[in-house]
Amino acid sequence: MILEIKKRMDLLQSVSEETYGKMHEIVDILTTSIKNGGKILSAGNGGSAANAQHITGDIVGRYKMERRAYAAITLSVDPSVMTATGNDYGYEEVFARQVEGLGNKGDVLIVLSSSAHSPNLLKAAKKAKEQGLITIGFLGNNGGSLKKHCDYSICITPKDSDLSEEYAMTMNHIILAEFEKQLVNQEIIKGKED
Repeated sequence: MILEIKKRMDLLQSVSEETYGKMHEIVDILTTSIKNGGKILSAGNGGSAANAQHITGDIVGRYKMERRAYAAITLSVDPSVMTATGNDYGYEEVFARQVEGLGNKGDVLIVLSSSAHSPNLLKAAKKAKEQGLITIGFLGNNGGSLKKHCDYSICITPKDSDLSEEYAMTMNHIILAEFEKQLVNQEIIKGKED
């Protein structure tokens, strides 16, 4: 048990200044998208799908502050869409088809992957870029092949799915706390001006 705790402590203590910078950029991207009437799409497989749902819950519901709901959709939660698309087009298309149907220029697609090689996420990221969405990756395996298809990515070197998923959620919680705070503060200022 101590070794597992140490692995996680070492991983978080290794966060670089470059990663801090990317986190600030991601906060700004998410804030700008929501402020301009956009939405946040998220996708992942397995444990990363659960993280994508968690992110959406924190955006639509709330994370730390009482405020209005913001627009977000997790692409893995509709079994009818997933199974129909998988049946008709193949599992590799299950997220790309939803990005095509739901994504608009100015929206954001967050992809989460511990392997960073998932074909369905690669196709989704490519489709998002075609449609003018900003793509953000939280990726294990040092970014794998997905990294080059993301506008912004936060990567970890280990291939361990558990570490990658835990790191991704920790980074997202930190980002979402700041994102929420910025939007609430902007809404308060706008409310005072009106």
